[in-house]
Amino acid sequence: MFLGSIYFLRLLKGSTSHCKNHSKYSVSAVLRSCSQTKLQAFFFAKYLRNPSVVPHSHGAIRSWRFLSCKDLLESEQENWRACSAKYMAMTKRIKQRLEAHYDKYSSSLSSPVIRFGEYVYFEENGCIFRSKLGEIDEGNNEILLGTEALPFHNSLIQRIRICPDHRCMAAAIKSAHSEESACIVVKLNTLPKVECIIPNVFSFEWATHEILFYTTQKNLQCHHVYLCDFNKKHSELVYTEHDARYFVDLYRTKDKRFLTINSNSKNASEVWLVDCHQPFKSPVLVQQRTEGVIYHVEHRNNELYILTTYGDPVGYKLMKAPVDSCGLENWLSIYTVKENTKLIDLEVFKDYCVAFLKFCGHLYLDIFSFVSNSVRNVKLPAWACSFELDPHPEYTASTFYFWLLSPVQPPVRFAYSLMKNSLIEHTEQEVPVTMNCHTVRLEAKSKDETCVPITVFHKANSKELRRMPLLVHVYGAYGIDLNMSFKAENLMLIKDGWILAYCHVRGGGELGLRWHKDGSTTKKHNGIQDLQACIKLLHELGYSQPALTALMSVSAGGVLAGALYNNDPHLIRAMVLQAPFLDVLNTMLDPHLPLTVEEQEEWGNPLVDETCREYIQSYCPYQNIRPQNYPSVFITASENDQRIPLAGLLRYICKLRKAVQAFHAQDNCTKVKGLQMPNILLDVQPGGSHCAPSWDDSLNQASTQLAFLYKELGLDKRQ
Repeated sequence: MFLGSIYFLRLLKGSTSHCKNHSKYSVSAVLRSCSQTKLQAFFFAKYLRNPSVVPHSHGAIRSWRFLSCKDLLESEQENWRACSAKYMAMTKRIKQRLEAHYDKYSSSLSSPVIRFGEYVYFEENGCIFRSKLGEIDEGNNEILLGTEALPFHNSLIQRIRICPDHRCMAAAIKSAHSEESACIVVKLNTLPKVECIIPNVFSFEWATHEILFYTTQKNLQCHHVYLCDFNKKHSELVYTEHDARYFVDLYRTKDKRFLTINSNSKNASEVWLVDCHQPFKSPVLVQQRTEGVIYHVEHRNNELYILTTYGDPVGYKLMKAPVDSCGLENWLSIYTVKENTKLIDLEVFKDYCVAFLKFCGHLYLDIFSFVSNSVRNVKLPAWACSFELDPHPEYTASTFYFWLLSPVQPPVRFAYSLMKNSLIEHTEQEVPVTMNCHTVRLEAKSKDETCVPITVFHKANSKELRRMPLLVHVYGAYGIDLNMSFKAENLMLIKDGWILAYCHVRGGGELGLRWHKDGSTTKKHNGIQDLQACIKLLHELGYSQPALTALMSVSAGGVLAGALYNNDPHLIRAMVLQAPFLDVLNTMLDPHLPLTVEEQEEWGNPLVDETCREYIQSYCPYQNIRPQNYPSVFITASENDQRIPLAGLLRYICKLRKAVQAFHAQDNCTKVKGLQMPNILLDVQPGGSHCAPSWDDSLNQASTQLAFLYKELGLDKRQ
């Protein structure tokens, strides 16, 4: 996948729908298979208990920082234990309902099958299986790796890579409570055997049968690329990135001719080629990094195909250049993404290139033929809001497969024939939704007259929408689209009469690169004003009312949500934030934090620019807390989250409580009928994950968040 190497697309989106493993096989069958690898399981444990091999956690809060916050943390934990009791019964009921919904749609959420040559590989119940093509349903499945014996708590399999002769497999294994993983290399003999374990690895690719390239990760940063030669039993440093703004990962071209070393910041790229036929030769530079030029590389017929932002108009273009003279001056444009269109993904096949696009809220495909230099446009079903391509489609395939889904529609599989130019739906079971749920696409006019898209879902044939609860979702950062993947809890909410609204504000990527730029750095207020306009329009059109409106966001979306919470608290009744970014200014003023320097291209650099500092201060949620009538808020966080330092959240909660107490202590507040103190809650969970905890943790978190909303909006009495 071309866009798989774009750094900002790797940020976690926090969807619980992809956390659970749904098995096609009985548990007893899996356990029987696992029992055959006891020797290997012991080998895993032996290696991972060695302090020199076990990947140490970089997620732990430094002792001085922890001690400075210890009293606040203990106070918040005690407060949550006391307050959570009133939500327990509601949480339990919601959890039971969510489990039933996920069980009902489990077949739509099963793990993907990955094809490498004549074998297919898949993960079930924490084990990696292999089967010959066409025999996966016959039960002749070979277990290659099981995570049960690993000393990782709730370990997850992140990715696998198979060497060209299928004799070795590399797999990334991580704990659900950490962002860093170990690479397990397994020799695929008659009885699979662990060859080695490489700690703190982010990405890896095979160059040959016995040579693996990998990147190491420390404090959320990847700056080093290594080559590991399993024949000579040694490794060596291949590449080092010296600019802290850049993140390095690896990719192997679809024709397996080159490995690319991709060094990306949020505004520039640099790619180096490793010849898989001569992996020990020094990497060759494609094009020196240039501010404002992002590019990614594929290879076909001795030419590089370059997906880039270079040139006009603003947006992505597909260009090509000879391998031997691949500098910018030789890039020839062959395809341009239409302006205000989001390029979601781009996949290269032997004779075709497929672009997955979103324009005006609708998904479609552009099929570009390398042979005829022509483009075919394929519209996808109107209900679809997002897509997932089957991983690792074959380079020579004439048909490719993908899934379409929406927040309320479980994934539906489709196939597209490149030769026949036909789209076919592969539905294994009848899935409801489109008949029971109404979808509306709106546009709100922001303060500067910019039209901001909103996608709304509610129960079909609903009456008196004004009396229905409204849940508003927002993100608006890094050029990332608001998460429109399927979540089973959304079906429960629709059934209970909720309206779901997704606000595609500036700063996100829904309308292409310009949409992101118009909501970042010194234009962050645009996204805040967009969100305000969206909620006001929804209320004006009769979609609920402030007393029944809740706002939800995750991670960097907390900036916009927190700003609206300060500026327009009267528009909502409650807010739920997951691992939110709320203390922008203090974070960007601390260069010792892992991501501060890297994030300067998104938020600006207040360390050297006083104007930037004042601008961030003008919208930063923490900086703008003041005594007023705030809605209730529930924040969830992880104790050792490196992306969102706990110290900032503790300061935010403490300052917010003081402001609320100061407001309600005023004489005029006691005279206002019905004015109540809001609930201000922080639930700090152990571990170091950001927005993707284990399935059980994710389910518990979603259940508690919804219980909070039902209580705050007075809906618990209806249940």
